[in-house]
Amino acid sequence: MKSALYLACALVFTAAIPAVENPLEPGASLPKPDMKWMDVSGKEISLNNAKGNNGLLIVFGGNQCPYMVRNQERLHNICALAHKNGIGVVMVNSNEANRADGDSFSAMKAYATQHAFQCYYILDKNAELADAFDANHTPECYLFDKNNRLVYKGAIDDNPGNADAVKARHLQNAITELVAGKSITTNTSSTLGCNIKRNR
Repeated sequence: MKSALYLACALVFTAAIPAVENPLEPGASLPKPDMKWMDVSGKEISLNNAKGNNGLLIVFGGNQCPYMVRNQERLHNICALAHKNGIGVVMVNSNEANRADGDSFSAMKAYATQHAFQCYYILDKNAELADAFDANHTPECYLFDKNNRLVYKGAIDDNPGNADAVKARHLQNAITELVAGKSITTNTSSTLGCNIKRNR
């Protein structure tokens, strides 16, 4: 009787512990592909809507991060390379704790106009996408193939703080290999940047 009661209590306790999702790893499916997100254009889009014939690149970013400033030229080049190769690009602002400040929707629109990135720029309400991707930094990149399978995640290159010291262009190489039908030589890399400002 005691053992049965102990087992019942243990089961209730276990059920009360929330499940922890695994970090997104290469080979994983694109999270939330059909959910709608507000773009700075004023239109709602889904990630599937944004995908190109050869895949989709997701970049978690923000308006004020010093690392975004240091990577702006590199982001422009990556967006151009992606579009040239039939890959859609979405930049995601998940800084929910900064909505009353520099990451408000109006600030996002001004930022997009100022820097003229060739991509969608969407507001991630309550950091839902960041949580689904297990994204934690800006910039942080996720490249998916045409079948919505993750082929690369991580940084743009090996030196986000100094463009002049870059030795390995991880994301550029991944895009080139993806379009060529090759396996991705480096499919993960460490990210360095500002923390995503979640509201918790």
